[in-house]
Amino acid sequence: MGLASAPFRPASPSDRTGPGDAHWLRVAREAADDLATDAVAREQAGKAPIDEVSRLREAGLLSLLPPAESGGGGADWPTAYAVVREIAAADGAIGQLLGCHYFLSWSARFFAEPALATQIEEQSAAEEWCWGGGFARQEPPLMLARASRGLVLDGRQSYTTGVLVADRLAVRAVRRDTGEPLAVVVDPTRRGVRIDADADTFGQRLAAGGSVEFDDVPVAADDVLGSLSADEDFLSPRAALASPVGHLVSVQLLLGMAEGVLAEAREYSRTGHAPWHPAWPVGTPHDPQVLTAYGELTVLTRSASALADQAMESVQGALALGEDLTYDEYADISALVTMAEAAASRAAQESTTRALDIIGARSTSSRLGLDRFWRNARTHTLYEPAAHRLRDVGDYFLNGAHPPFVLPA
Repeated sequence: MGLASAPFRPASPSDRTGPGDAHWLRVAREAADDLATDAVAREQAGKAPIDEVSRLREAGLLSLLPPAESGGGGADWPTAYAVVREIAAADGAIGQLLGCHYFLSWSARFFAEPALATQIEEQSAAEEWCWGGGFARQEPPLMLARASRGLVLDGRQSYTTGVLVADRLAVRAVRRDTGEPLAVVVDPTRRGVRIDADADTFGQRLAAGGSVEFDDVPVAADDVLGSLSADEDFLSPRAALASPVGHLVSVQLLLGMAEGVLAEAREYSRTGHAPWHPAWPVGTPHDPQVLTAYGELTVLTRSASALADQAMESVQGALALGEDLTYDEYADISALVTMAEAAASRAAQESTTRALDIIGARSTSSRLGLDRFWRNARTHTLYEPAAHRLRDVGDYFLNGAHPPFVLPA
């Protein structure tokens, strides 16, 4: 029951050939540099990120995960996580949008039969879909009912990442007759789907969030991926990996925002101006209090990063095990990812808050835009609170109780 031991067997080599990690990391850095040049102005304008999604699509980042033989980039999850973190350091909202896209576009691999998953993946890669939505439990739930012409979807999802720019939505719906929760894919252009740009959050404003209403929307059999039931009679350990895989996206997003704000604050402290605002006056790079603050935040962020790397290695190994993964191994991995998310949450909140203290009163300038890091991190941690899940880690450590199956928002 060691929280740092999963998985217990080495990962097998990946068969997902493609350009390679170095290529995608270079592409991600170039995309991040591009996003950083106008990040403050775009965030303050708060427009739907249509242009930003086009930048990601042109860079090939939307099709990163599907195998090369299916028309994708052939990358693995560690590469996808690194890309999300790189983008999030420049723009947390676009990092969230991209991370959500990766998780949802991969969801058929967790919940659908292999043939259907391959079909969806190939079409997504060929048409370069951007995915939005979410599988978190909500009340009242979306309802899936049988009608004379087949299945229909009804209800309203109050906040959906990526809904304003998505080519496909992946949502959680409950069968009206059986009460079983299911993962469902919906084309947002389908009759009966109504999208509202009503999120109005103070942070993550470019994550294309909004509400979506489904009114008697027809759902084909192939649009239903599979069960989201937490009952071990329905949920295999491999399908349950959807939870830690999704929460590791949150971890990388938080670490990216922490690293991004520290990089901008460091540039300001060293040179006396923000990277994109060279006219700002000189700061105090040799102030002992400033040095101590940077030291503390560096230790906090690097420690969270090390824990995230350990969790990521465990998740990648578990994905390689496939159907050989056991419930005990899954529980160990789930607890480890929860620990990583809690550490990353603290690092992001501390860094984005204290960076403002380091810069001082000048950090209040809207032209400098440092507040966007705090607002983005705080908004994300309110939607994905990690503190209450620490009880699950404690229960697992003390009593051996398996952490519950909780999908990210």
